[in-house]
This record gives sequence, structure tokens and C-alpha cells, in this order.
Amino acid sequence: MSSVAASIPVDAIPRSRRARVTFALVGNPNAGKSTLFNRLTGLRQKTANYPGVTVEKHIGTALLDATPLDLIDLPGIFRLTPESADERIAVEVLLGRVAGTPQPDGILAVVDATRLYQGLYLLQQLAEIGRPMIVVLTMADAAARLGTRFDIEKLSAKLGGIPVVPVVATTGKGLVDLKRELTVAMTAEASPPPSFWPALRQTALQLLGGANTDSCGTGIQEVERNLVEDDPLATARLVALKGPGVLAQIEKARADLFRGEPGLAVEARHRYGWIREVLDEVQSAAPPITRWGSFLVDWMNRPYPATVLFFVVMALVFQAVFAWATPFMDLIDGATTALGESIRQYLPDGVLQSLVVDGVVAGVGSVIIFLPQILILFLFIILLEDTGYLARAAFLVDRAMRPVGLSGQSVIPLLSSFACAVPGIMATRAIPDRRDRIATILAAPFLTCSARLPVYALLIAAFVPSRTIGVANLQGIVLFGLYMLGIVGGIGTALLLRRSALRGPKPNFVLALPAFRLPNLRTVAIALLDRVKVFLRRAGTVIFMVAVIVWALAYFPRSATVEADAAAARAVAEANYSGVELTQQLADVDNKAAAAHLEQSALGRVGKIVEPVFTPLGWDWKISAAVIAGFPAREVVVAVLGTIYAVGAEADESSLADRLRSATFADGSQVFTLPMVLGLLVFYAWCLQCVATLAVIRRETNSWRWPVFAWAYMTVLGYLGALLIYQVGSRIAA
Repeated sequence: MSSVAASIPVDAIPRSRRARVTFALVGNPNAGKSTLFNRLTGLRQKTANYPGVTVEKHIGTALLDATPLDLIDLPGIFRLTPESADERIAVEVLLGRVAGTPQPDGILAVVDATRLYQGLYLLQQLAEIGRPMIVVLTMADAAARLGTRFDIEKLSAKLGGIPVVPVVATTGKGLVDLKRELTVAMTAEASPPPSFWPALRQTALQLLGGANTDSCGTGIQEVERNLVEDDPLATARLVALKGPGVLAQIEKARADLFRGEPGLAVEARHRYGWIREVLDEVQSAAPPITRWGSFLVDWMNRPYPATVLFFVVMALVFQAVFAWATPFMDLIDGATTALGESIRQYLPDGVLQSLVVDGVVAGVGSVIIFLPQILILFLFIILLEDTGYLARAAFLVDRAMRPVGLSGQSVIPLLSSFACAVPGIMATRAIPDRRDRIATILAAPFLTCSARLPVYALLIAAFVPSRTIGVANLQGIVLFGLYMLGIVGGIGTALLLRRSALRGPKPNFVLALPAFRLPNLRTVAIALLDRVKVFLRRAGTVIFMVAVIVWALAYFPRSATVEADAAAARAVAEANYSGVELTQQLADVDNKAAAAHLEQSALGRVGKIVEPVFTPLGWDWKISAAVIAGFPAREVVVAVLGTIYAVGAEADESSLADRLRSATFADGSQVFTLPMVLGLLVFYAWCLQCVATLAVIRRETNSWRWPVFAWAYMTVLGYLGALLIYQVGSRIAA
């Protein structure tokens, strides 16, 4: 096959003389692009962020006969008219407009062979960019099973000589041919780019004075895109080059080309006309053999079976996240505890031991213990996405989301937030509408994440009777109610924002349903490893630092009086007890000393200072201190409560529950009454206590305004909810 046609690159150094050549991997969503990227690069890839934006950049290296080729895996796009943040960055990279990321030397265009009609639209626009290009026809085996055949040589000729390589990315079939074409394309000589809309090309050439590229680097394709969709950046560059008079020329050119119609509509008519002509010549479709799988897929696409299947799949996901992960979480918890005890034996008592054991080991453990849940959730999401089911789930729930101003694209981020809001918020990048995206981001922290579960389990087990109401357990009903409370808070917030600060038209939701297919285990494993690394790097470091800060606040300043009293109590115990009784007495002395130190610490003093603020909620200084400690990361609350109530951070929940039930105020009245506990549960259900979540909101919105608003709004909402429950409940109980 002939090498690809390309325009003269802007870069002065010829590709044949460069040390590294970069190709962009681009195509429609669900076209098999990531699978191909993983096949070509293996583990030689890394993830970063584009400068100034939150969109991730996946870069890998393919070895072609020991020659390295850098590949950039761009987000999926349908055309060079972007809508979402991911699509915009993909187009900007292709046009060379991203700072710190040079325009790719070539393009590896990925097209789903079962959806060639859809892929050819993007192929025309990519070819007109004027970079060396290779078309990879993925899922060729699936197309063959459907009875579709292609004339590869004719398709290549219709694309202006661009090589077309059929590939089955899941098995690696066709990769040898692809690598051979890539080797040729890396050193291909430049030639004029093809045009699939001659009238548009001629008009753009006239604006550029007859050259494919002007002296400022404005390419012919950039001018063509500007004529169609009015790109302010391209217009400004043309004005700087040609003067203000070019604006009148642009308007006249649009009037002649489009005759009052929208440019994008005219473009679509031209391009789809060309596509129909090409398909008639290069594609032949024989009637596929009807199989039971076709009937099953058709049945699953119907509303009622699809709804039942959706709830079954979601139930399986949550069962896995909250049940299957428990043994692994217990194993990690036991390993962390054993590691802490081992270090405690080798380090002398004092600041260093407490820092390493209670700060560093406990801080890392507080993150890693949730890793099984995150792993299982990500595994299911990747599997559902790879099989093509995730798109169907989003489409199915779209109608239910529209009354609150959201679309089906918000479903997956919100579902992800049930394990952790951090990956859920990160998943909103696929939402094209900015208002819709921000509303989803601010709704995500309301959903009950795994870090809330220890607090819920402790308080429900201690204060909600374990009795049966009908066929349901009362404790289970309360837990379900807390989950529903989070859902109501999130949906209500989205509705409020979409009708006030984020008012705007309801987002459009256009989705091409991919065919069902078996997941590729290699791709799943690489994607899972990548997402876990991202989670640990972004969330783990923040929570780790917070845990160390909380340790410092709870440890300093130390009280000499408390130490002296504890030493005296130990001496008395050693004089009067022995064996098991002595061990119990010494443990009790240490726990009381820990609680006394905490009361004198900076955290305890803060609890005393803020106590009047929380008194209307029925809280004492101890609960106030625990809540303050839980603002950075709510998973430390149980350990802080354990230390405050003199049972130690390593005590199990049952012993802590007994101590909470017996806690009293100075006048002897009970602290943990049922109205206070219910109010405390409402506070934890609605209050935003997670620095990692705030940090991710800041990263995803590129502003401190939204995380500050989210923290203040959710804190006030949680406070008012707890106040209402306690005050009304106390009056009813009285």
C-alpha cells in the first residue's frame, strides 16, 4: 500500500531526523482504541494531565523493530467539533494548540468495522489535517460474523491513498501489518492533504492566498474548520496575518458556501453524501446467520427486560463492593495492625513511636483498607464498559434523570460515588455539558461512600434495637434509610442548582449503543492497574497527610501531670494485681491516660472551644472533637472516638459501643440519646468530611469556588438536619 498523503509539517526538523516520533491514537468512543493502545504499548505507558486542564493524557511507547514510537491515546470523538472537555482536548491536541504538547507527527485513526458508516465522517476530517495517517479497522472478526466484507484497496484509494489495516485488537491479529505500516509512516514524505469537500478547500485556499499553510503556521484544515464552525482562535490568527478586512471575506465565503444554512448542517450533508458513495463501492453485506445471541440482545434492548437487568447488575455490583471486599479488608486491617505492633516493639515509647505507628502506619492503612472496594468497583465498571453494557445503562436511566436537570451520562459517576466520591467525580469528565457536569460533581459527595460505613455501623449497632419489623431488620431499615437520605440529598442538590446557579437548557444525550462483546482480559488488567495507581496517588497522599496532621493535633501538647498520674496508677496496679487482672488494669490505666492526654491536646482544646456551637445538637466536647477530626477524612472518626472514650484506637466496635451507651454529661444525663444519635447520623449523611473529595472538586472544576461552596453548603445542611432531628425528637421523648 502507498504511504499516506500529508501536508508540510509546521516543525522545521524533518521526521526522519528526529529522535522520537509521536502518533495520536484517535477514533470514535467504543471503537477498540484503548485495547489497541494497550496491545501496542503494553506496560510502557504512563498517565499525566494536560497543562491547565483536568483531562488525563495517556502516553505509551511502541517498539517497531527496536525503534521507539510514542503514542498518545486521545479521548474518543465523533467529529472535530468538540462538546465535552475530553473531546475538546483531543481536538486541540490534533491541531497543535495545547501548550507543552507538540502537534502529533502522525495519526493512527481507529474505526469500528461494524460501524464504518459512523467512522468515515471522522476519517475525512482527520485526513484533511494533513498529517501522516493510518486507518486501523478494528473488530474485523465481528464484522465478518455479521456477514460484512470490505474491499480494503478501494477504501484506501477513496481516502487518498491512506493505508487501511484490518486488526483484531483482542487477539493481536493484524498487528504485524500495522507495525509495518507505522514504520513506513514514521519517515513518510510530505504531500498535499486530500479534500473531500472541494468547494470548502477552494474557499480556504483563497483566504490563505493560495498556500496550504501561511507563514504563521495557520493550516488549511484550521481555516476550513473556522469557516464551518466559527473558531475565534483561528479567526484571530487570520486577522493578525491578513488584517481586519479578512472578517468581511470570511462572512462572504460563508454566505456563498452555506446560503443561510448552519455550516455544520451543510458539512454533514456533504460528508454523508460522500460516505454513502464510498460504502456502496467498498462494503458488501451478506445476510448474517441468525443466532440465539441476536434474539438475546434484542430482548435485552427492550425497556422492561433492560430495566430488570439493570437492577440485577447494580445489585451484583453493590453486593460485590460491600460483601466480597470484606475478607480482603479484614486481611489488610490485620496486616496493618500487626505491622504497627511489630514496629511498636522495636521503637521505644515516645513521639517517634507514636508518629510511625499511629501516624504513618495508621494513615497509610486508612487508605489501603478501602482498596479492595475500589478495586472491585473499578473492575466491574471496566468490565461493563468493555462489554458495551455501560452505555446501555446510561441510556436506560436517562429519562429518570431528566426531571432533575441531569442526563444519563451522570449515572455512572453517581454510582461510582457509592464506593468513593473521588473516582465518581473524576468520572464526570465524560459529561459534555459544563452545567450538567458541575451539578453531578456537587451531587456525588452526598451518596454514601465506604468511609461512612464504619460510623453508621458503630452508631446503628449501639443505639438501634436489633428487632424485626415484618420481614425486615430494623437496623437494616435504618441503614437503607441513610443510603436513601444521601440519594435524596444529591438529587435535591442537583435539582436546586440546575434551577438556580446552573440554570440552562437540559443537556442533550446522544449515544451510539456499541455491540455486546467479550471483554479483553489484558486490557481490563492494564486499565484496572492504571486506575488504582491514579486513586492511590491522588486520594491516598491527601488522606495520608491528613492522618499525620490529625495525629499531631491529638498528640501535642503532652501533659506532665497526666503522665505522673498514670505512672502512679501503674505502680498501684502492679502492687495489688497479677496475671490477667494486672494486664487488664494496666490497659485501663493506659486508655484513661490516652483520653486525658487527648483532652489536653490541641484537638481536645478545639473540641472544648467549638462545643457551644454543637450544644444545640446534643453533643459534648468529645463528640465535637471527633467530628472536627473527621472533617479532613471521616474514616478516622471511629479511632478518635475510641481514644476519647478511653478504650483506645484499637478497640473493637462492641467495646466502644458499650462505652458510648454509658457516656454521660457532668449532671449525669445520658449523652447518646436516640434523637442525638439520629441527628448525628443525618449530619454524617449530609456533611462533606473529606479533604480528598474537596481536592478533586478543585482539580476537576479548576476553581476553589465550587469546593468551598460544596463544603459550606453540605456542612450547613448537615447541621440543620441534625438540629431539627435532635430538637424535635427530644421534645417528643420528653
